[in-house]
Amino acid sequence: MNKQIGDIIFDLDGTLWDSSENVAASWTQTVRAAHNPLLRDFSLTKDDLRLVMGLTMDEIAGRLFPDLSVGMRTELLDRCTQEENNFLAANGGVLYDNEAQVLWELSRSHRLFIVSNCQNGYIESFFESTGFERYFTDYLCWGDTGKQKSFTIRKLIEKNNCFRAVYVGDTRGDYLSAVTAHVPFVYASYGFGTLMPADEPLAVIDTLEGLLNI
Repeated sequence: MNKQIGDIIFDLDGTLWDSSENVAASWTQTVRAAHNPLLRDFSLTKDDLRLVMGLTMDEIAGRLFPDLSVGMRTELLDRCTQEENNFLAANGGVLYDNEAQVLWELSRSHRLFIVSNCQNGYIESFFESTGFERYFTDYLCWGDTGKQKSFTIRKLIEKNNCFRAVYVGDTRGDYLSAVTAHVPFVYASYGFGTLMPADEPLAVIDTLEGLLNI
């Protein structure tokens, strides 16, 4: 990796794993168990979920439960995310090729972090499922700050005195968050999103292993 790159901050969904199938199954089960007549036929697929990944949790609730009041959305979202955390801790998600080896090699010369728009407990579920916590120095999420990802990135950088940090993510939302946070962006093209022609990431990687060759 380029010696000018210091700390590496990762997005989680679509960058470090794909949990969409298991999350969709968990949310479908939880919503149906709530027996809300407005959501009697609710069904969520991994493709549905991928369309909203990268949004904050309250934005996702607004997209998936538009017919519910804000209070009902919040209550149902809390149920879904709690069950999701438990399900993922036990069942995990799909990891990318040679991920453990890549993270180990990167952690030998760089501090690694995670910033995600997820709820509290989600990153911990990722760690519990994979055992990857030992590779990371710190992490922060929407559940901690209640703010947009750009704010959360800056907060983590300030908390840890990050040096020459880059943000690695897979969506245009990740790119815009990095730009707003004044952090160079590495685009993981193997993930869920796409960039626009005018977007100018620092680098593009087709696999997680590509980070080793920047």
